[in-house]
Amino acid sequence: MSNTANPPPVPPAAPTDPGSPRDVPPAPGTAPNGNFPIDPATLPPAIRDELLAPDPVAIDTASEELKDGANRCPKCGATDIRQRPGTDLLICLFCRNEWHGQRVEEEFGLGEGLDDLSGTVVASGARDIEDDVASLMSYKCTGCGAEVTVNTESAMTARCHWCRHVFGVNEQVANGAVPDAVLPFHIRKDDAVARIRQFVDKRKLFALKEFKEQFSPENVVGVYLPYMIVDARADAEVEGRGEIKTREYTRGSDKDKKTYYDADVYAVQRQVAFTVDDLPLESSAARGNLDTGVNTNNIINTILPFDTKNAVKWNASYLSGYNSEKRDSDVEQLRPRLEDQLLSIARCQVESSVRGYDRGVRWERERIDVHGSRWVSMYLPVWLYSYHQPGRNGGMLHYIAVNGRTGETMGSVPVQQWKLLTAAITVGTFLEGIALWIVGNM
Repeated sequence: MSNTANPPPVPPAAPTDPGSPRDVPPAPGTAPNGNFPIDPATLPPAIRDELLAPDPVAIDTASEELKDGANRCPKCGATDIRQRPGTDLLICLFCRNEWHGQRVEEEFGLGEGLDDLSGTVVASGARDIEDDVASLMSYKCTGCGAEVTVNTESAMTARCHWCRHVFGVNEQVANGAVPDAVLPFHIRKDDAVARIRQFVDKRKLFALKEFKEQFSPENVVGVYLPYMIVDARADAEVEGRGEIKTREYTRGSDKDKKTYYDADVYAVQRQVAFTVDDLPLESSAARGNLDTGVNTNNIINTILPFDTKNAVKWNASYLSGYNSEKRDSDVEQLRPRLEDQLLSIARCQVESSVRGYDRGVRWERERIDVHGSRWVSMYLPVWLYSYHQPGRNGGMLHYIAVNGRTGETMGSVPVQQWKLLTAAITVGTFLEGIALWIVGNM
């Protein structure tokens, strides 16, 4: 006697209501290609590029040999290390041994591979800042066992109060205090003071009296400012209208006389692919504020460039005797500024190809595609003199800055407005008198 198997139950009707399983997108990895539930090719370019972009890769620039905070002389083992003034050398104050810090370009290959950059590559000192990271760093002194604390908000080095060992914050912590590299000072303080005096003397005729009287060399401070040094590979496209003058003529007479131009107008389009090596971006939000109505610290940009190719691997000993300012801006916050800078570079790249438009080109549409970028956090050396000019809305803070490598000097000097007005009136009257004399002798 055969047993016939029971037929399988009839499957229930597939749900069709909103929110039913049929309307739920497939889980990641269940698509035919095993990668995305949606074909990236169907997405808008901006979303597609972001989706397919590789995750940021960290270049590890940490100094394993300095993690205990003690930078020891390779010859005698002493920890009292300083920078030799005017050089990139470190010197042991005990045995006078000198040695050169490792250049980051050579140590980490940062000058290579520009044409192959893809995605976002971030050095370990340039990673995102974590707001909840403490500023206090503690070290166990190997000499006497004492606990040594360094407040990274205001210092990078500290001395053991028992055995005089010197400790520096060399371990990269996620609070923006420790960069990947440092470009040591070459210009000494006395040289910087002389350059600032010379800068002021050329403008002393109109300078505010209090500003000249209060100048003191003691107020000239050496400070390391935080920057992001960026390599990038990009494509740019600019479109606009160019004009070529075909005729120039005048109409009217005497005071009503006007000059007119006729011009042929052309649609202009240019595309350019380029790479950028060591582009500096200020990574302090306060320094990056270019509103001249509230501050004049944007004069720091006028003393560029710095020879960043000579930057050395981070070592807190280079900061001894100088102030420093922590980085407070991350890569994503600085990316719009990077794109603005790259667009400016692109316009310069195509300038030679549009010189035939003698009436100029007005760019109306611009596009930048950054295919790859590499970010390194670096301290750059600047001598600063500041003066607060009282006034409405808190007054104005003026700066005079000296490039700590090249000596390039620029600044903002507060002026006496009445002297400027008097000079303008005097010059205007003089020129008017010359004009009347010429007319009278024609």
